[in-house]
Amino acid sequence: MSYVDPANVVYSYTEDPFFKDCFYWGEIKTLPMTELLKIDPTLTREQLEEISKYSQSWYDYYNVARFYENSMFYRDTCTLLYFNYKTTKKMVYKKKILEGGGTRVIEKDDKFNPPVEMMEEGRFEKIEKTIDVWYDGVMVMGTNFLLKWELSENMVRPKSASQHAIPNYVACAPRMYKGAIESLVRRMIPFADLIQLTHLKLQQVIARTVPDGVFIDADGLNEVDLGTGAAYNPEDALRLYFQTGSVIGRSYTQDGEFNNARVPIQQLTSNSGAAKTQMLIANYNHYLDMIRSVTGLNEARDGSTPDPNALVGVQKLAALNSNTATRHILESGLFIYRTIAEALTYRVADILQYADFKDDFANKIGKYNVSILNDIKDLYIYDFGIFIEISPDEEQKAQLEQNIQVALAKGDINLEDAIDIREIKNLKLANQLLKLKRVKKQEREEKMAMQKQEMMAQQQLQSQEFAAQTAMQNIQLEAQAKMQLKQAEVAFDIEKLKAEAELKRMLMAEEFQYQMQISGAKESLLADRDMMKEESKAKRISQQNTEQSKLINQRKNNLPPMNFESNEDTLDGFDMAEFEPR
Repeated sequence: MSYVDPANVVYSYTEDPFFKDCFYWGEIKTLPMTELLKIDPTLTREQLEEISKYSQSWYDYYNVARFYENSMFYRDTCTLLYFNYKTTKKMVYKKKILEGGGTRVIEKDDKFNPPVEMMEEGRFEKIEKTIDVWYDGVMVMGTNFLLKWELSENMVRPKSASQHAIPNYVACAPRMYKGAIESLVRRMIPFADLIQLTHLKLQQVIARTVPDGVFIDADGLNEVDLGTGAAYNPEDALRLYFQTGSVIGRSYTQDGEFNNARVPIQQLTSNSGAAKTQMLIANYNHYLDMIRSVTGLNEARDGSTPDPNALVGVQKLAALNSNTATRHILESGLFIYRTIAEALTYRVADILQYADFKDDFANKIGKYNVSILNDIKDLYIYDFGIFIEISPDEEQKAQLEQNIQVALAKGDINLEDAIDIREIKNLKLANQLLKLKRVKKQEREEKMAMQKQEMMAQQQLQSQEFAAQTAMQNIQLEAQAKMQLKQAEVAFDIEKLKAEAELKRMLMAEEFQYQMQISGAKESLLADRDMMKEESKAKRISQQNTEQSKLINQRKNNLPPMNFESNEDTLDGFDMAEFEPR
């Protein structure tokens, strides 16, 4: 997309302010000669020289190359006319009826016209439709060279009316009558010329204005005596006047007569240019007011000289009247903007369906955006609903800000919501967002209140459950404590019994040891007694044997009787007499 200067555009005659019935468009461009070979590589050097020669004469006549007049390379440029021409094209198809009952359509050229009998015998028919097409061409101005003439490759066609094609140029001129466009600039040109003349006259008056001077009376200076003996000449008088602003003079002469020149220096004011200057400035302002009158751009619109005593409502009415006077410019801009937006939607759908670089296009805008475009590529333009809203003015912004402040004061929205609303340039969307934010906040507050109630009920239920659990836990703890106490008592009894059993076991073991010791002692005593008995018996037997021997010896030898009594008092042969002194 690019802007084209209307001064360089040609188009067919139309009375439509939106140029919808134009069948050709053209644009004048000044390009270097090297660009011609890019358009038509078959051009020869002789043809390029001829193009340069005749194109220069066309330059000089129409003054199109004025930007290149001061350049040494302007001879190497030429002016081309890029134009589009609208015509029709017939689309012919052959519809073949198959054996199974189906049909197949084959595209043919416009010369396909078989006889009816052949179509009936071959079971096919001819289908045709006529569509609008645009041809692109490039022509060298001032010559008959046509560098390019071909069918446009990428024509913009609405899907809801595919037989129509949108031209490559979008223009709008609401103030058109019988093909003539009424321009605000053309209305301003006469008064702008007068303003320029007035400005030149004002410069001339200012240049010829005479500065203020002084008048010096030489005869009056001769009668003045300073008392120093020196003469009071005009130079001293001027120096004294310009430095101090004082002038010395005499009312009477030296002869005593009245001095008519008692003020020797007087200032001369020249105001001959002031009245002319004021008159020219008044004319300047008058022509400026005339420009405002014919265009509708008044002081309330541009804010140049607002009246401090004017009411606010009056100023708003004046600004509204100025907006009404230039309403057609705004409507033209909106129409161009909306038409370009519609053309872009057509092109995007065509890219996704026909273009070879749709993969590159997907890589540039992202796969998620491509998926959205794929869903809407088959929709008609009225399904998109393209609308353009004008940015709000200061008054509307102030009203919106007032609504935001009221909502903030009441707590209907948060500060984050206010920031989001202020960022929206569309006033309707901003108000709708304000309503939505307000409703959402109310829903959030209601939801939070319900959640709070549910939370309180849940907390109460939890507190009751906690109290019941606490009571149950207390009961369980009390029972557990009793059980533990009982278990402790039982354990104590068991430990007591175990201790008693251990003591009894120890006593029994001790008693058993004592019994064993007693039994051992008894057995030892019995053994000792038996041993003593045996020893005593052995002694007795030995004594008896000894006594028998002695008796036998006595009998044999007839010895006297022998005393066999023992000298021991006890049976065991131990007597205390053994310890008596001897």
